Amino acid sequence: MAKVKNDLDLRKLPSVDALLKTHDGLKFTKAYGHSLTVEAIRQVITGVRKKVGSEGGTIPLPEVLMQDVQLVLQDWTQPTLEPVINATGVILHTNLGRSPLSADTLSAILKISQGYATVEYDLEKGKRGSRYVHTEDLLVRLTGAEAGLVVNNNASALLLILAALSSRRRTLVSRTQLIEIGGGFRIPDVMEQSGAILEEIGTTNRVNIEDYRKAIREHPIKLVLRAHRSNFRLVGFTDEPTLAEVAEVAHEAGLPMVDDLGSGSLLDTAKYGLAHETTVMESLAAGADLVCFSGDKLLGGPQAGIIVGNKKHIDKLRKHPIARAVRADKLALAGLSATLTHYLKGEAEKKIPIWQMISMSMDLIEERAQHWKRMLKGARIIDGESAIGGGSLPGERLPTRLVALEVPNPDQFLVQLRQSRPPIIARVENGLVLVDPRTVLIQQEGALLVELQNALA
Repeated sequence: MAKVKNDLDLRKLPSVDALLKTHDGLKFTKAYGHSLTVEAIRQVITGVRKKVGSEGGTIPLPEVLMQDVQLVLQDWTQPTLEPVINATGVILHTNLGRSPLSADTLSAILKISQGYATVEYDLEKGKRGSRYVHTEDLLVRLTGAEAGLVVNNNASALLLILAALSSRRRTLVSRTQLIEIGGGFRIPDVMEQSGAILEEIGTTNRVNIEDYRKAIREHPIKLVLRAHRSNFRLVGFTDEPTLAEVAEVAHEAGLPMVDDLGSGSLLDTAKYGLAHETTVMESLAAGADLVCFSGDKLLGGPQAGIIVGNKKHIDKLRKHPIARAVRADKLALAGLSATLTHYLKGEAEKKIPIWQMISMSMDLIEERAQHWKRMLKGARIIDGESAIGGGSLPGERLPTRLVALEVPNPDQFLVQLRQSRPPIIARVENGLVLVDPRTVLIQQEGALLVELQNALA
């Protein structure tokens, strides 16, 4: 009898057409399109039919059904990539997109994205041009290199270099540098995909210059590679020659020397109380023929892989088929050009967000923390540390002042913050929820305080 009753109830289910003609149906069709609205209605009706058919119950009213339809449509069309407030104190947070962009960089990207642009068009000649010219002159002026090339990320840059200069040939790398970067990508794997043959020398913790000489004497080496350990430190009983020493041995044998800096910096990090990170200019001066590095780490720009160095080698890279597969698009080129211009004008520290954060004075951090404390009931201020992050300057920390919140369930409070709009990403230490003023952008401070006040309430 129950089965018969359920069948009778199911006959009361309105049709798709009937729901489309309701006020909500017409509204959703206009907002989300006819096809998507129909699909959502069918999904809701199917769900109700299964539930009532198996569990019994009554058929929801049309307006209730359309509320479910709205939730389905919102779920399907809600972007998963959305802005967040980074209150973690990790400046280059890989999971949060690494470097925020400067206002000028954003403006340049917006300007180029709104219409057509001279991506590969030479206005003077009135014919096809090269996309590489938009950044090359800036890179040459800044680094002193003979030439420059931009691709879509640094892994691509290394892949292109190896494929163009060492495919099916041996590339010499020290075991101290067989690193793995984020996401499980390893130097040996990148080399394998490029076609280059890995020739390891030394041990896990020690390599000397004679190891390089011996390998070059005994094997047909095509290229010498140094991979900078940008995401960990090698400490204890360790030793390895300088880049200048390795470059000298490579050049004596007529081999190109490539330095994969990983993060890459154009500024001296020691100036900000951090360990000195080899700059791109120092690498070139030490004898590297090619230097590759990221655009969205210590450079502070959009995602890109940047290669600078010997023009002869750069020209080979440009002509290789992989160059087209990994080329940078117009938005990256526009943003990178604007970011590089900050360095050219000597204003990187003032204009680029990550350098603003790195150079932020303790007085300013204290001032912001005190303001937050006044706005947040029960908050207190404690000493803490900010991290550089993003595979840059491993282990390096900057002193900061943290706003600490004591709540009954810290982990659940973090969940609540992630559900706010915009989402807030904080951290928990010693049972306290901590927010770091160093990594919260000034323009996000108001939203941060409102959402924290709501969460605490």
